[in-house]
Amino acid sequence: MPDWILIAIRALSTLMFLFVLTRILGKKQISQLTFFEYVIGITLGDLAGNISTDVEANYLHGVIAILIWVLVPLVLELLTLKSKILRLWFEGNGRVLIKDGKILEGNLKKERYTGDELLEQLRTKGVFRVADVEFAMLESSGDLSILLKSENQPLTPKHLGLKLPIEKPTQAVMMDGVIQNEPLAAAGKSRGWLQDELEKMGVAKENVFLGQVDTHGELTVDLFDDKVVIPASTERPAVLACLKKCEADLELYALTTQNSEAKQMYETCSMQLNQIIQQVHTILRA
Repeated sequence: MPDWILIAIRALSTLMFLFVLTRILGKKQISQLTFFEYVIGITLGDLAGNISTDVEANYLHGVIAILIWVLVPLVLELLTLKSKILRLWFEGNGRVLIKDGKILEGNLKKERYTGDELLEQLRTKGVFRVADVEFAMLESSGDLSILLKSENQPLTPKHLGLKLPIEKPTQAVMMDGVIQNEPLAAAGKSRGWLQDELEKMGVAKENVFLGQVDTHGELTVDLFDDKVVIPASTERPAVLACLKKCEADLELYALTTQNSEAKQMYETCSMQLNQIIQQVHTILRA
């Protein structure tokens, strides 16, 4: 058998073997690596390359070596689930680099971190002033976790006293011009509804690269033909305008009526409707 065919066979079999073992090791092996996982990854790659191309080496010996390098971290991972000491030893521990807006230079030296590297990490998180940071920790994975001071944190609906509905995941109901039945059912929509929405937009099903139904039940599409302009939906703004008109009419009736009971009723209804408008305003104005 020619060497190139043998190398191809060994490489393909090693690739499949490593894929199975990586699935066994779990998602941590392909996410942000700890020191130990980093060493394991490099060694496995080197072993796989050697047994794939070295036609004179015993393939079975290479497979045994890879199995050992997989079984050892797998056993250690099971042990570290029950031992904090082992976790600290193999995975390391985080270290605080910024506290109360002040850099802890001693911890920077322990991590062999320069000021420029710290500023670079902060900029990747969208932070450009150290004084804006309440707390920053260098995790064992090498990532920098940041907590901004309260006055520098972005506003949320809770800060504004707004109550928003529970967000449902957006469903991709169309892909490459093909309707996806399972996501469509998860969104609580039918194929007939989808076809009606496409007709309202004046879009052919075959021209839809991606169609999504958001948490409000609205369909948005991305077309193969980027030159086609899709008209913006006016349903939600129209509902908001209708509610505001009803509230204005109630106020007008309360001002013009001579009946005290009717006046009280109109004022109460107007206040209740105004509260409802305030709650749904953020949702309907888009």
